[in-house]
Amino acid sequence: MANELPPLWDRRMQQRLSQGEAAALGELYDRFASLVHHLAHRVLGEEDAADQVTREVFCAIWENPDAYAPKDGTLRSWVAALTHRYSVHRLRQDQAALMHTDRQVTPDTVERKVREASTAARADYIVTSMPAPLRAALELAYFQRRDYRQTAADLGVTEDEARRRLRLGLQLLSTASHPPHRALAPGIGRRS
Repeated sequence: MANELPPLWDRRMQQRLSQGEAAALGELYDRFASLVHHLAHRVLGEEDAADQVTREVFCAIWENPDAYAPKDGTLRSWVAALTHRYSVHRLRQDQAALMHTDRQVTPDTVERKVREASTAARADYIVTSMPAPLRAALELAYFQRRDYRQTAADLGVTEDEARRRLRLGLQLLSTASHPPHRALAPGIGRRS
């Protein structure tokens, strides 16, 4: 994806934010707040913590909109990665505080919890971001327990096409447990 240009909306939004246009932040919030909150809640498991991370993410974007580089991918992916980073940081802080009061919580259990929450959040993001035909096939096969023949009939496609969609969807989903090797999000500074 790094070789492709992101949508024009992404580039314009980044420019508007860089110019300090408050309306741009409102539009960005309207478009991505539910994604940010859902991903944060998936990692943290608490409504109040997810609300706090949502505020932190949008504040960070407002304070340093140039941290987003359109050449590196879509704004949606960058916002999701930033949310993941802030959520994991918050989870580690919360778990570290818990380690001081509960001897059962060890650094290993903290890291296991972070890995599990990160994998679940990445899987959610992958499913919501995948093309609708792949998502529909997976939902029929795994949530409604249809085999590939029933999935094909429900979708009105050939059995070969249903198998192809399921295979591609599962391949995308399998990447949830193997995060990309590049940094999730650039460092965030303060707007001057």
